[in-house]
Amino acid sequence: MNVIALAETSAELVELVGGKAAGLGELIRIGERVPAGFCLTTTAHEHGVLPQDEVDAAYRELGGGPVAVRSSATAEDLPYASFAGQQDTFLGVTGADELHSAIAKCWSSLHTERAVAYREANEIDQRTVRMAVVVQRMVDATVAGVLFTANPLTGCRTEMVVDAAPGLGTTVVDGTAPADHYVLHDTPYDERGCLTPAQLAELHRAGERIQAHFGVPQDIEWAFDADGVLWLLQSRPITTLFPLPPPTDRPLPRIYLEFGHVQGMLRPVTPMGMSTLRVMIAGILDTFGVKAEIVDIGGRLYGDLTDQVRNPATRKRLVKLMAVDFGPRAQAVVAHVLTDPRFAPVPGSRSGAGGALGPALRTAPRAVAGIVGALARPENARIRLFQEIDQLRQRTAVASAGLRTATERLNYVEAQDHTTRYDRIIWPIVAGILTAALPAELLKGVASQAEIHAVLGGMPHNVTIEMDLALWRLGERARPHRELLSTTPPDALAARYLAGTLPEIGLAEFLDAYGHRAVAEVDLGVPRWAEDPTPVFASIANYLRVTDPEQAPDRRFARAAAEAEAKLAELVGRVRRRRPVRGRIAGFLLRRARVLAGLRESGKFAGLYPLRESRRQLLLVGAELADGGLLDRADDIMFLTVAEARATVRDGADQRDLVAERRATYRRELRRRHVPVSVLSDGTDVEAVLAPATAAPGALRGVGAAPGTATGPARVVHDPATAHIEPGEILVAPTTDPGWTPLFLTAGALVTETGAAMAHGPTVAREYGIPAVICVPGATGTIRTGQVVTVDGSAGTVTVHQGQ
Repeated sequence: MNVIALAETSAELVELVGGKAAGLGELIRIGERVPAGFCLTTTAHEHGVLPQDEVDAAYRELGGGPVAVRSSATAEDLPYASFAGQQDTFLGVTGADELHSAIAKCWSSLHTERAVAYREANEIDQRTVRMAVVVQRMVDATVAGVLFTANPLTGCRTEMVVDAAPGLGTTVVDGTAPADHYVLHDTPYDERGCLTPAQLAELHRAGERIQAHFGVPQDIEWAFDADGVLWLLQSRPITTLFPLPPPTDRPLPRIYLEFGHVQGMLRPVTPMGMSTLRVMIAGILDTFGVKAEIVDIGGRLYGDLTDQVRNPATRKRLVKLMAVDFGPRAQAVVAHVLTDPRFAPVPGSRSGAGGALGPALRTAPRAVAGIVGALARPENARIRLFQEIDQLRQRTAVASAGLRTATERLNYVEAQDHTTRYDRIIWPIVAGILTAALPAELLKGVASQAEIHAVLGGMPHNVTIEMDLALWRLGERARPHRELLSTTPPDALAARYLAGTLPEIGLAEFLDAYGHRAVAEVDLGVPRWAEDPTPVFASIANYLRVTDPEQAPDRRFARAAAEAEAKLAELVGRVRRRRPVRGRIAGFLLRRARVLAGLRESGKFAGLYPLRESRRQLLLVGAELADGGLLDRADDIMFLTVAEARATVRDGADQRDLVAERRATYRRELRRRHVPVSVLSDGTDVEAVLAPATAAPGALRGVGAAPGTATGPARVVHDPATAHIEPGEILVAPTTDPGWTPLFLTAGALVTETGAAMAHGPTVAREYGIPAVICVPGATGTIRTGQVVTVDGSAGTVTVHQGQ
């Protein structure tokens, strides 16, 4: 079938008529007013020859005259990829010859550089894409534009947005001229711009009908003709919206705060990882007397803070609480929400922490004893902490040694208490965090934040730093094989290592100590370095590019430690002269911080041992299910929950289709570059409605997290696994966790879009003595690889030098 009437197309025929025609056919089917037309199908495109007689007959039946000729590829107007502007449209085409030429150009636009790149970015197989062409009668438009049935800028699902301009509306779509902008609510509309209140109301009603039919927010092109009649020209899903929070029967609206970036993790979590992380985070919060429902939004961990925001007592402490680990972006969001009348305090209300105060009170005596003991005898506390971690590693291995059946393995995974933090582990860590945080208040007006950060540089006893330096030493041992290791792709080196065909460089010893680590390592579904050492080889290749001895990470770390001790002595002397009592207290705390603050990474490091063993047991269950034809491969089990895996073992249900669907969603979410710090129950990205921070011309504003200034070419990295970092380049990343830190050893400075001053990335940056600026919104999109930038970790700015 080469030609089909537009009224006969539908969603079921998308492989024949493409996405645009299928959407128009659906609009016609539900009674919307769509210009008459026909579709030249993908069959014609496959044959490669234009069926001129059939096209001409359909054109004559349409009445001839001017028509719009538009591409309608099979990979177009998809729920996750709109292809907006990627393929061609021709307006006002008149006559058969012009029509034939326009169709040929639409066919050719399938293979333009921009369309091919867009498909590659969205992981769409180029070989499967085919092109249909829509031909429609032109509308003599007096005003036209675009209607979004959800606000594409803020994500709010209770607002519609209209951009309109006189004429055909092409200036709205291609952005070549200003448009009148309207935000539609249920309130009466003002008389302004090129649309009347009645027309806005009609568009609103049309948007409601169309969204109700398709079930998701829509991007709709429309036009009003000279008689004031509304015509709909296209409808496709809005592909950029962050997913909505899950439905709830609790009072609306609700506010959710993203928890993943606390761990330096903005990538989605696998379903198996989500099922364990929700329990883990809830348990940790419960220990400290905070109760927050943990929900999955877009594969990320969000906490429902509504009860705390509405509670008269807890809301007073929330902004300060955000500073501890969530960072300034979360502080700004919470401060804004506290002014929103919808979240006004409710007298007599109880926060979600009510039932958790019991555990907190029971914990308090142990907490005080543990913290005071660590402050009194910090070296002993540190020794006991690492002894406890080693015992935890041994206990984990012993507990899983006798497991044989799938049911036993799942019982083991479900029984794991991933929140376990023995007193010897958690309270020295808390003491270290407090000793690093409290001096800032004591030294206000005497010392700058940058000076305090300098004191916290080169911190000993940090397991992540020790890991990075062990990897550097491994790179040094590998120098005899420099040519092989620096020119072979990291994934190929990893394959050779696992196959046993790589020269001996001592990697087995490193992986024995640190092979349970990875990027996003708190997610059970993520392979550990021992399973896939690709990131390790990428880091080794980066280290082999370091030729200046003074840039060697071990020397940089030693310099940072020496500078920290010198700055500590200077600060203590200065503050004692001006504020003797505060000076003694601040000096005591900072000296204790030099012993205890580096332990911050130890709690997570300890928790990775049971996670590693749980993953190993799950992969064994997955292999058994794959052997039985219920999964395609062992690691498919990571796209089930523990409960689903148990049901699969018990009932023998084939889960391959479910896993394929979840894997596809996971891959799409991996490509998402912006993850909101906070969302409301209506989908609003709270940060999107805040006034943007001001900065000097050419400078991006963030938060200084490690002092110093560095200038160099930027290297924008989204995936550290295969990142190439030249010595001195400025690492620009969405976020960082311990799995990223090997890249710091050659970077000149660090810039991230999220984070907190005491989070993993900035902590390690300070200890290496490299400047860091965090919480720079949109940094990975604004800064391009190769641009020369200056990072000022004291001022909290990133200056992009234009023309370089």
